[in-house]
Amino acid sequence: MTYDEHVNGPGEFEDLAAPVVVFPGQRGPESAYRTAHDLLARRAAHEAIDVLDKALAEDPDNTGLRTLRAWAYLIRVQLGRAEEELRALVAENPSDAWAQHALGRALERQSRPQEALPHLRLAAVMSDDYDHLAAVYRVERQLGGD
Repeated sequence: MTYDEHVNGPGEFEDLAAPVVVFPGQRGPESAYRTAHDLLARRAAHEAIDVLDKALAEDPDNTGLRTLRAWAYLIRVQLGRAEEELRALVAENPSDAWAQHALGRALERQSRPQEALPHLRLAAVMSDDYDHLAAVYRVERQLGGD
C-alpha cells in the first residue's frame, strides 16, 4: 500500500496526471513564450517578434504570446501595431491591468493623450502601481489638469 492509499484511501488520485514537462529545445507555445520573453528582457524585440509570429501562426488565440508581441511592438516603437494588438487584448479581457496601461502608453506616445487617459486611469486603479499612477498624472498635466 502506498502512502497516498494509506492516507486517502485506494484510488483517490487515480485520475490525476502530472503536468507535461517541457525541456529546452522542445517546440510549442510554451517554448516560444520563454524564448521571446528572454529576448524581450534583453531588448531584442525584432528577434522576439520572429519567434512570436511563428508560434502565433500555430496558435493565433494564445493570449500570452499576443501580450509578448504587443510588448515587442512597444519596444520597437511600432505603435500602430501595438495599439491594434492591445485593443484586441483589452476587448477580450478588460481587467488586464498591464494591457490597459500598455494601450494607454501606446496612445500617449502617439500624441493622443485624451484617448490614453481612460486606459491609464483604469490600469492605475486596478493595479495600485506607482508607475501606472505616475502615467495618469503625467497625461492629466498634458491635458491641463483634467
